[in-house]
Amino acid sequence: MTFRPTFSCLWCGRSWSTRGPDDLEGWARLCSECLGKAGTNPFLRSRLREGLRARAVGGDPAADPSAAAVPLAAARPVATPPGSGPATAARTAALPSAAAAPPALPDDWFLRRGPFERGAIHDTAWAAELDAVTRWLDGRPLTGRIIELAAGTGFFSPLLAERGELYAFDRDEAALALARERLVAHRLRAHLHVADPWAPLPPAADPTPADALVAAFLVGRVRGAGLDPAAVSLRERLRTGAALAMIDLRPDPAGGPPPEVPWTWHDPSAVEAALLRAGFREVEPSVTGRFFLTIGAVAG
Repeated sequence: MTFRPTFSCLWCGRSWSTRGPDDLEGWARLCSECLGKAGTNPFLRSRLREGLRARAVGGDPAADPSAAAVPLAAARPVATPPGSGPATAARTAALPSAAAAPPALPDDWFLRRGPFERGAIHDTAWAAELDAVTRWLDGRPLTGRIIELAAGTGFFSPLLAERGELYAFDRDEAALALARERLVAHRLRAHLHVADPWAPLPPAADPTPADALVAAFLVGRVRGAGLDPAAVSLRERLRTGAALAMIDLRPDPAGGPPPEVPWTWHDPSAVEAALLRAGFREVEPSVTGRFFLTIGAVAG
Protein backbone atom coordinates (compact mmCIF):
# COMPACT_ATOMS: atom_id res chain seq x y z
CA MET A 1 0.00 0.00 0.00
CA THR A 2 1.56 3.28 -1.09
CA PHE A 3 1.09 6.71 0.44
CA ARG A 4 -1.22 9.07 -1.48
CA PRO A 5 -0.89 12.78 -0.63
CA THR A 6 -4.19 13.48 -2.42
CA PHE A 7 -6.94 10.94 -3.08
CA SER A 8 -10.65 10.26 -3.17
CA CYS A 9 -11.78 8.54 0.01
CA LEU A 10 -12.38 4.85 -0.72
CA TRP A 11 -15.50 4.83 1.42
CA CYS A 12 -17.27 8.15 0.94
CA GLY A 13 -15.53 9.38 -2.22
CA ARG A 14 -14.63 12.79 -0.77
CA SER A 15 -11.52 14.46 -2.21
CA TRP A 16 -8.83 14.67 0.46
CA SER A 17 -5.35 16.19 0.80
CA THR A 18 -2.94 15.15 3.53
CA ARG A 19 -0.69 17.45 5.56
CA GLY A 20 2.38 15.22 5.30
CA PRO A 21 3.70 11.69 4.76
CA ASP A 22 2.91 10.64 8.32
CA ASP A 23 -0.82 11.28 7.92
CA LEU A 24 -2.62 7.96 8.30
CA GLU A 25 -5.31 9.16 5.91
CA GLY A 26 -2.86 9.02 3.01
CA TRP A 27 -1.86 5.44 3.83
CA ALA A 28 -5.40 4.14 4.39
CA ARG A 29 -6.85 6.34 1.65
CA LEU A 30 -9.71 7.33 3.92
CA CYS A 31 -10.73 10.84 4.92
CA SER A 32 -10.51 11.69 8.62
CA GLU A 33 -14.28 11.41 9.07
CA CYS A 34 -14.34 7.85 7.71
CA LEU A 35 -11.27 6.91 9.78
CA GLY A 36 -13.25 8.07 12.78
CA LYS A 37 -15.97 5.52 11.97
CA ALA A 38 -13.54 2.60 11.83
CA GLY A 39 -14.63 1.34 15.24
CA THR A 40 -18.10 0.48 13.95
CA ASN A 41 -17.40 -0.55 10.36
CA PRO A 42 -15.43 -3.71 9.47
CA PHE A 43 -14.26 -2.36 6.10
CA LEU A 44 -13.01 0.89 7.56
CA ARG A 45 -11.32 -1.10 10.34
CA SER A 46 -9.59 -3.21 7.73
CA ARG A 47 -8.33 -0.13 5.86
CA LEU A 48 -7.15 1.38 9.14
CA ARG A 49 -5.16 -1.75 10.00
CA GLU A 50 -3.64 -1.90 6.51
CA GLY A 51 -2.76 1.79 6.64
CA LEU A 52 -1.06 1.44 10.02
CA ARG A 53 0.90 -1.57 8.79
CA ALA A 54 1.93 0.12 5.55
CA ARG A 55 2.99 3.31 7.30
CA ALA A 56 5.13 1.27 9.68
CA VAL A 57 6.94 -0.79 7.03
CA GLY A 58 6.54 1.27 3.86
CA GLY A 59 5.33 -1.82 2.00
CA ASP A 60 3.16 -2.04 -1.09
CA PRO A 61 0.55 -4.80 -0.67
CA ALA A 62 -1.31 -3.33 -3.66
CA ALA A 63 1.28 -5.02 -5.84
CA ASP A 64 0.30 -8.42 -4.47
CA PRO A 65 -1.54 -10.37 -7.22
CA SER A 66 -3.99 -11.65 -4.61
CA ALA A 67 -5.30 -8.10 -4.24
CA ALA A 68 -6.61 -7.96 -7.81
CA ALA A 69 -10.27 -8.42 -8.54
CA VAL A 70 -11.36 -10.87 -11.20
CA PRO A 71 -11.31 -9.02 -14.57
CA LEU A 72 -14.52 -7.85 -16.14
CA ALA A 73 -16.26 -10.47 -18.22
CA ALA A 74 -18.90 -9.58 -20.77
CA ALA A 75 -21.90 -11.79 -20.13
CA ARG A 76 -23.97 -12.35 -23.26
CA PRO A 77 -27.58 -13.05 -22.25
CA VAL A 78 -29.18 -16.00 -24.01
CA ALA A 79 -32.65 -15.77 -25.46
CA THR A 80 -34.35 -17.69 -22.65
CA PRO A 81 -33.00 -19.37 -19.52
CA PRO A 82 -32.41 -23.13 -19.56
CA GLY A 83 -35.58 -25.03 -18.91
CA SER A 84 -37.76 -21.96 -19.31
CA GLY A 85 -41.08 -22.04 -21.04
CA PRO A 86 -43.38 -19.39 -22.51
CA ALA A 87 -44.44 -18.22 -19.04
CA THR A 88 -40.89 -17.40 -18.01
CA ALA A 89 -40.22 -15.71 -21.35
CA ALA A 90 -43.34 -13.59 -20.84
CA ARG A 91 -42.20 -12.59 -17.36
CA THR A 92 -38.79 -11.60 -18.70
CA ALA A 93 -40.40 -9.52 -21.45
CA ALA A 94 -42.27 -7.49 -18.81
CA LEU A 95 -39.01 -6.38 -17.15
CA PRO A 96 -36.97 -3.30 -18.12
CA SER A 97 -34.83 -3.92 -21.19
CA ALA A 98 -31.08 -3.42 -21.39
CA ALA A 99 -31.51 -1.03 -24.33
CA ALA A 100 -33.80 1.24 -22.29
CA ALA A 101 -31.74 1.12 -19.10
CA PRO A 102 -30.07 4.39 -18.05
CA PRO A 103 -26.43 4.68 -16.95
CA ALA A 104 -25.51 3.45 -13.48
CA LEU A 105 -25.96 5.75 -10.51
CA PRO A 106 -22.79 7.84 -10.02
CA ASP A 107 -20.98 8.17 -6.71
CA ASP A 108 -21.87 11.86 -6.70
CA TRP A 109 -25.53 10.89 -6.43
CA PHE A 110 -24.88 8.64 -3.44
CA LEU A 111 -22.72 11.26 -1.75
CA ARG A 112 -24.78 14.35 -2.64
CA ARG A 113 -21.92 16.11 -4.35
CA GLY A 114 -21.84 18.62 -7.20
CA PRO A 115 -25.14 18.71 -9.09
CA PHE A 116 -26.78 16.49 -6.47
CA GLU A 117 -26.24 18.78 -3.49
CA ARG A 118 -29.55 19.80 -1.98
CA GLY A 119 -28.42 22.01 0.90
CA ALA A 120 -26.86 21.26 4.27
CA ILE A 121 -30.02 20.04 6.01
CA HIS A 122 -31.08 17.70 3.22
CA ASP A 123 -27.57 16.37 2.56
CA THR A 124 -26.87 15.72 6.25
CA ALA A 125 -30.13 13.81 6.62
CA TRP A 126 -29.43 11.84 3.43
CA ALA A 127 -25.92 10.90 4.62
CA ALA A 128 -27.23 9.75 8.00
CA GLU A 129 -29.91 7.56 6.41
CA LEU A 130 -27.45 6.17 3.85
CA ASP A 131 -25.21 5.16 6.77
CA ALA A 132 -28.23 3.47 8.37
CA VAL A 133 -28.92 1.57 5.14
CA THR A 134 -25.28 0.44 4.95
CA ARG A 135 -25.41 -0.81 8.55
CA TRP A 136 -28.66 -2.63 7.78
CA LEU A 137 -27.09 -4.32 4.76
CA ASP A 138 -24.00 -5.23 6.78
CA GLY A 139 -26.26 -6.92 9.33
CA ARG A 140 -28.07 -9.14 6.82
CA PRO A 141 -27.18 -12.87 6.62
CA LEU A 142 -25.34 -12.55 3.30
CA THR A 143 -22.84 -15.37 2.81
CA GLY A 144 -21.75 -17.90 0.20
CA ARG A 145 -22.47 -17.09 -3.44
CA ILE A 146 -23.88 -13.55 -3.48
CA ILE A 147 -25.52 -11.94 -6.51
CA GLU A 148 -25.51 -8.14 -6.74
CA LEU A 149 -27.82 -6.87 -9.47
CA ALA A 150 -27.29 -3.38 -10.93
CA ALA A 151 -24.04 -3.05 -8.98
CA GLY A 152 -23.12 0.15 -10.82
CA THR A 153 -19.92 1.75 -9.54
CA GLY A 154 -19.79 -0.74 -6.67
CA PHE A 155 -20.89 1.50 -3.81
CA PHE A 156 -21.91 -1.56 -1.75
CA SER A 157 -19.70 -4.13 -3.50
CA PRO A 158 -16.73 -4.13 -1.05
CA LEU A 159 -19.07 -4.82 1.83
CA LEU A 160 -20.57 -7.78 -0.06
CA ALA A 161 -17.29 -9.13 -1.40
CA GLU A 162 -15.96 -9.47 2.13
CA ARG A 163 -19.00 -11.54 3.11
CA GLY A 164 -18.87 -14.16 0.34
CA GLU A 165 -18.17 -14.92 -3.31
CA LEU A 166 -19.63 -11.92 -5.11
CA TYR A 167 -21.13 -11.98 -8.60
CA ALA A 168 -21.89 -8.39 -9.61
CA PHE A 169 -23.84 -7.46 -12.73
CA ASP A 170 -24.54 -4.18 -14.49
CA ARG A 171 -25.12 -3.15 -18.10
CA ASP A 172 -22.86 -0.09 -17.69
CA GLU A 173 -19.32 -1.26 -18.44
CA ALA A 174 -17.73 2.05 -17.42
CA ALA A 175 -19.44 1.87 -14.04
CA LEU A 176 -18.24 -1.69 -13.48
CA ALA A 177 -14.69 -0.58 -14.28
CA LEU A 178 -14.99 1.85 -11.34
CA ALA A 179 -16.41 -0.95 -9.21
CA ARG A 180 -13.38 -3.05 -10.05
CA GLU A 181 -11.03 -0.23 -8.97
CA ARG A 182 -12.92 0.06 -5.69
CA LEU A 183 -12.63 -3.67 -5.03
CA VAL A 184 -8.92 -3.72 -5.88
CA ALA A 185 -8.35 -0.80 -3.50
CA HIS A 186 -9.99 -2.86 -0.76
CA ARG A 187 -7.90 -5.91 -1.78
CA LEU A 188 -11.08 -7.87 -2.53
CA ARG A 189 -12.12 -10.15 -5.38
CA ALA A 190 -15.40 -10.46 -7.27
CA HIS A 191 -16.84 -11.75 -10.55
CA LEU A 192 -17.93 -8.68 -12.54
CA HIS A 193 -20.14 -9.17 -15.59
CA VAL A 194 -21.45 -6.62 -18.07
CA ALA A 195 -25.05 -7.69 -18.49
CA ASP A 196 -28.64 -6.56 -18.19
CA PRO A 197 -29.52 -7.35 -14.55
CA TRP A 198 -32.81 -8.94 -15.60
CA ALA A 199 -31.50 -11.09 -18.43
CA PRO A 200 -30.67 -14.80 -18.03
CA LEU A 201 -26.98 -15.59 -18.24
CA PRO A 202 -24.88 -18.30 -19.87
CA PRO A 203 -23.91 -21.11 -17.48
CA ALA A 204 -20.29 -19.96 -17.11
CA ALA A 205 -21.40 -16.63 -15.61
CA ASP A 206 -24.50 -17.81 -13.78
CA PRO A 207 -24.10 -18.38 -10.00
CA THR A 208 -27.67 -19.63 -9.51
CA PRO A 209 -29.01 -20.98 -7.32
CA ALA A 210 -27.26 -18.39 -5.18
CA ASP A 211 -27.12 -18.11 -1.39
CA ALA A 212 -27.99 -14.43 -1.30
CA LEU A 213 -29.09 -11.62 -3.62
CA VAL A 214 -28.81 -7.86 -3.21
CA ALA A 215 -30.90 -5.50 -5.33
CA ALA A 216 -30.15 -1.86 -4.54
CA PHE A 217 -32.08 0.86 -6.35
CA LEU A 218 -33.30 -1.60 -8.93
CA VAL A 219 -37.00 -2.20 -8.28
CA GLY A 220 -37.74 1.53 -8.55
CA ARG A 221 -36.96 1.18 -12.27
CA VAL A 222 -39.80 -1.32 -12.58
CA ARG A 223 -43.29 -0.04 -13.36
CA GLY A 224 -46.11 -1.10 -11.08
CA ALA A 225 -47.40 -3.90 -13.33
CA GLY A 226 -43.88 -5.32 -13.53
CA LEU A 227 -43.45 -5.93 -9.80
CA ASP A 228 -44.69 -9.51 -10.01
CA PRO A 229 -42.38 -10.63 -12.85
CA ALA A 230 -39.50 -8.79 -11.17
CA ALA A 231 -40.11 -10.62 -7.90
CA VAL A 232 -40.32 -13.96 -9.72
CA SER A 233 -37.05 -13.21 -11.51
CA LEU A 234 -35.35 -12.56 -8.17
CA ARG A 235 -36.75 -15.75 -6.66
CA GLU A 236 -35.60 -17.89 -9.60
CA ARG A 237 -31.98 -16.93 -8.94
CA LEU A 238 -31.95 -18.19 -5.34
CA ARG A 239 -31.88 -21.52 -3.57
CA THR A 240 -34.53 -22.25 -0.96
CA GLY A 241 -33.59 -20.52 2.27
CA ALA A 242 -31.39 -17.92 0.56
CA ALA A 243 -31.41 -14.30 1.74
CA LEU A 244 -32.76 -11.35 -0.24
CA ALA A 245 -31.81 -7.75 0.60
CA MET A 246 -33.49 -4.91 -1.28
CA ILE A 247 -32.79 -1.18 -0.99
CA ASP A 248 -34.90 1.41 -2.74
CA LEU A 249 -36.18 4.96 -2.49
CA ARG A 250 -39.11 6.49 -0.66
CA PRO A 251 -41.13 9.17 -2.48
CA ASP A 252 -39.09 12.35 -1.99
CA PRO A 253 -39.22 14.19 -5.33
CA ALA A 254 -37.14 17.08 -3.95
CA GLY A 255 -34.01 15.02 -3.63
CA GLY A 256 -34.43 11.30 -3.98
CA PRO A 257 -34.71 10.35 -7.66
CA PRO A 258 -31.51 9.36 -9.45
CA PRO A 259 -30.41 11.37 -12.49
CA GLU A 260 -32.07 10.74 -15.85
CA VAL A 261 -33.97 7.74 -14.51
CA PRO A 262 -37.77 7.39 -14.76
CA TRP A 263 -38.52 6.28 -11.22
CA THR A 264 -41.49 4.53 -9.64
CA TRP A 265 -41.91 4.85 -5.88
CA HIS A 266 -43.49 1.58 -4.86
CA ASP A 267 -45.52 1.34 -1.70
CA PRO A 268 -43.73 -1.06 0.68
CA SER A 269 -46.88 -3.14 1.02
CA ALA A 270 -47.05 -3.59 -2.78
CA VAL A 271 -43.45 -4.82 -2.93
CA GLU A 272 -44.06 -7.10 0.07
CA ALA A 273 -47.14 -8.60 -1.59
CA ALA A 274 -45.27 -9.21 -4.86
CA LEU A 275 -42.44 -10.98 -3.01
CA LEU A 276 -44.87 -13.17 -1.10
CA ARG A 277 -46.64 -14.13 -4.33
CA ALA A 278 -43.25 -15.00 -5.86
CA GLY A 279 -42.48 -17.47 -3.09
CA PHE A 280 -40.52 -15.42 -0.57
CA ARG A 281 -41.23 -15.63 3.15
CA GLU A 282 -40.29 -13.63 6.23
CA VAL A 283 -40.61 -10.46 4.17
CA GLU A 284 -39.66 -7.51 6.38
CA PRO A 285 -40.07 -4.03 4.87
CA SER A 286 -38.82 -1.02 6.82
CA VAL A 287 -37.99 2.63 6.17
CA THR A 288 -35.09 4.73 7.39
CA GLY A 289 -37.14 7.88 7.66
CA ARG A 290 -37.39 10.23 4.71
CA PHE A 291 -35.38 8.62 1.92
CA PHE A 292 -34.92 4.85 1.88
CA LEU A 293 -36.90 1.63 1.88
CA THR A 294 -35.25 -1.64 2.88
CA ILE A 295 -36.72 -5.11 2.54
CA GLY A 296 -35.25 -8.34 3.83
CA ALA A 297 -36.73 -11.71 2.86
CA VAL A 298 -35.99 -15.42 2.63
CA ALA A 299 -36.55 -17.53 -0.49
CA GLY A 300 -39.25 -20.09 0.33
